[in-house]
Amino acid sequence: MSISPPRSGYTLPVFACASAIASLQHLHGENELNSVTFNLLEPPETVTIAIEQVARLNPDAALAITRSDPGDNLDLTRNTPIWALVERKTGNQEIEIQGGEGIGIQVDNGGKSAIYSYAQRLLQENLRPLLLPQESIKVTIILPEGKKLATRTSNAAFGVVEGLSLLGTTGISQPLSAPGQLEIFREQLKNLSRRFDRLVFCIGENGLDLAPQMGINPDILVKTANWIGPMLLEAQLQGISEILLFGYHGKLIKLAGGIFQTHHHLADGRREILTAYAAKMGLATPISSKFLTVAPAKTVWNICVN
Repeated sequence: MSISPPRSGYTLPVFACASAIASLQHLHGENELNSVTFNLLEPPETVTIAIEQVARLNPDAALAITRSDPGDNLDLTRNTPIWALVERKTGNQEIEIQGGEGIGIQVDNGGKSAIYSYAQRLLQENLRPLLLPQESIKVTIILPEGKKLATRTSNAAFGVVEGLSLLGTTGISQPLSAPGQLEIFREQLKNLSRRFDRLVFCIGENGLDLAPQMGINPDILVKTANWIGPMLLEAQLQGISEILLFGYHGKLIKLAGGIFQTHHHLADGRREILTAYAAKMGLATPISSKFLTVAPAKTVWNICVN
């Protein structure tokens, strides 16, 4: 059966980079900026990103705005604006990158902005060739809706608060949460079922990367994204005898509460599920009731051990 793949989009670092490029070009006197073209690096291909607005704030500062397009993903950042403020500065550092409002803070890393290596590299390598001789700039990435959107993510479980992260290792946003992707996952599972009767379901990229490091045969790994329920059903239909679920505990907690499509757009309930199981196991009410007032599951664990 031929399945048309869902449409891919781009990750947040790509739109941040596009806004920064447009701001810098506007500082250099380019006024007609409807789009910018640059290299994604990962993968090494050129893309053109639309610019929604750009304006000079003063002779040494400009601001540009793009809007996120993650493709056919069920992504909460869809259409969110990404601002980049570029300011000329003095000093030896050619390009200084910082997070503004809506960019998360890494609480376990000295309060640094959650702008990770791919985003840093993308900005540095695409902006540097555009600098004038002896020019230095400060780039501030702003997500006006970032703080609000972050409350609907698991960022706090990974030590990022007050906003979203510019993370990822690629500029392409794979449509793992689009309905069409489920059919592709099912086809992959069917193919594997002809060779193996035991499989490992990897819930997310972290699980997919970590499993081989722990000695799990990479040939039996199946990416499920958030489609855990439908994939479990498909595994039963294909006669798979044993499945190991491997991934982030937050999504596994949802399974314990009967939530089998684990995307945050559809359901959460992690704290409530933990509280219910704690009560069932006889944990004292003053302790279990604290679960409802804390955010990450790691904090719940700390409450239990202390």
